[in-house]
Amino acid sequence: MTDVEAATVLVRTENSLGRITLNRPRAINALDLSMIEQVIAALTAWVDDSDIQTVLIDGEGDRGLCAGGDVRALYDEITAGRPEQISDFFRAEYAMNALIAEYPKPIVVFADGITMGGGIGLAGHAAVRIVTERSRLAMPETRIGFTPDVGGTWLLGRAPGRLGEYFGLTGQSMNGADAIYLGFADHFVPSENLDALREALAYRADPATPNEMTLLFDETPDPSTLPEARAWIDDVFSAASLGEIVQRLEESDAPDAAATLATLRELAPTGLAVTLDAVREAREMTGIRPALEGEYRRVMWFGNHHPDLVEGIRAQLVDKDRQPKWQPATIAELSADPGADARAYVPEVPLF
Repeated sequence: MTDVEAATVLVRTENSLGRITLNRPRAINALDLSMIEQVIAALTAWVDDSDIQTVLIDGEGDRGLCAGGDVRALYDEITAGRPEQISDFFRAEYAMNALIAEYPKPIVVFADGITMGGGIGLAGHAAVRIVTERSRLAMPETRIGFTPDVGGTWLLGRAPGRLGEYFGLTGQSMNGADAIYLGFADHFVPSENLDALREALAYRADPATPNEMTLLFDETPDPSTLPEARAWIDDVFSAASLGEIVQRLEESDAPDAAATLATLRELAPTGLAVTLDAVREAREMTGIRPALEGEYRRVMWFGNHHPDLVEGIRAQLVDKDRQPKWQPATIAELSADPGADARAYVPEVPLF
């Protein structure tokens, strides 16, 4: 194995372009703590490097930019009783998310293929966010009894209407056109043109900005179906509580309502309730850092005080029996304010 094959993050420069490539293609470039630290180190080094004008983040392989954080490693830390390791991972990841969002130079991200969970934290906060015909974006955390993070609540809270609640709760994936409509991406570029765009970003002086450069390669995707679905989604997911959302789904005659209801009934009631609370809290915030702090409270509460996260990872990724035993088991058993404990949790180590 060569050094390049062994490196989990490839960092190099191409003329005025600083390039960061996630290099775990067999794991669809899932993030571990070392990878996050390498990304932070590269971005930090380039802040004051006058030779670097633009940064590009992409992923090795053709399966995706990043499938998310390494949740199996998270499971191992929790079950081994090492909560401090959980804190280290999330604080580093959220510092990376904030650095990308606030970076003084334009960051371009190719969200080609699977871009989920932690991958959204890399792609969703960049200055120029590019999707392709292969893109599949999602915040699927509720499917393991968890809640969206990495600034995902900030993005979900700003999606049109109540689509943020819908995608946050169900974990549904978006195609490229959906991602642009939702505000998770800016441009649609066919995957066959990504190499040419990268070359242009590195070597062409005109147009002057990465956004204008991308427009040379931008194409119009097939339209998203989300605008047509907005009426029933907004009606259902504007309900005040998770229980009322379920009731409205039961009463809805929308074509996708029954499937959405079935999805919610399979997922962890606590994770759903905490996610609904988090997205609505983030909608009222003024910046990504407060949203990350809200997420940090919630993920640390799950990591330290609620069994559903471990159970969800066990059922999906460890034993793979797909038969999680949630606590409580049904939405009807939730308390009157089921998001309260996670919302109010104060981690031992602050985020920032």
